Amino acid sequence: MSTTAVSAGQIMDRVANLLNDPARTDYTYAVQIPYLNMAIEQYSDLMAEANTPLTNMTSYHYSFTPIVVKAGDNFIVFPEYEQPGVPTDRWARLPPEVIEIQEVEERPWVPRPLIPELQAESAKYGTYTRLPRKEFVEVRPVTSSLQYYVFQNSIIRTNPANIDVEVAIKYIYQGVPYVSNENTVINMIGSRTYLSYKTAALCAMFIGENETRAAILETEAEKAVDRAIAIGNKGRQQIVTRHKPFRAAYKMRGGY
Repeated sequence: MSTTAVSAGQIMDRVANLLNDPARTDYTYAVQIPYLNMAIEQYSDLMAEANTPLTNMTSYHYSFTPIVVKAGDNFIVFPEYEQPGVPTDRWARLPPEVIEIQEVEERPWVPRPLIPELQAESAKYGTYTRLPRKEFVEVRPVTSSLQYYVFQNSIIRTNPANIDVEVAIKYIYQGVPYVSNENTVINMIGSRTYLSYKTAALCAMFIGENETRAAILETEAEKAVDRAIAIGNKGRQQIVTRHKPFRAAYKMRGGY
């Protein structure tokens, strides 16, 4: 399967061999890199679709900077959000590369010096309470809680609170770095076999225009990603998950 990390050059050397070009005469690193990045993106999407740990992230593990929703605010905006005439630090912001929100938790914001440590996951500043997810924004009286959240148009919307609130976000992310050269380290566990076959399939199809070889390589890539997902699922079998009874929430839309 793979070691924990592999260089882009190691992947592309294997691709060249799969394409009968071990000297990389035609399939140089520069030629392969765009197709390797496409394969990386597809692998990340497949892992996210299968809900594997590879694409799970918590906001306080991504950055030392806590997410703080100021009193009276009810938005957590996407990183590139701009509003004319409003300072860029006016709104709380989502972490980069968010695909989908899984959970949002809150606790009262405790002002403190921001030093390079994971303060946001420290219980000495209070414990978090999970917010229920709703499908649409609701009008509620203002309290010391954000009360619920809605994820719409790449923005988290809540009820405004009458105090500053610290938020932790658990989410699916597209955080796999793209390759810039052969020395780039690819730190996706279990990805080497898939990336080798998938990149070779893309090169065979769109550079070599060899549909037969591309189809064979694509089949091997599909087998490799199926194995990677199956192995990941085995590792999660010890995690206890509470499931709702069948059709118990048949008429519910949003919330828990």
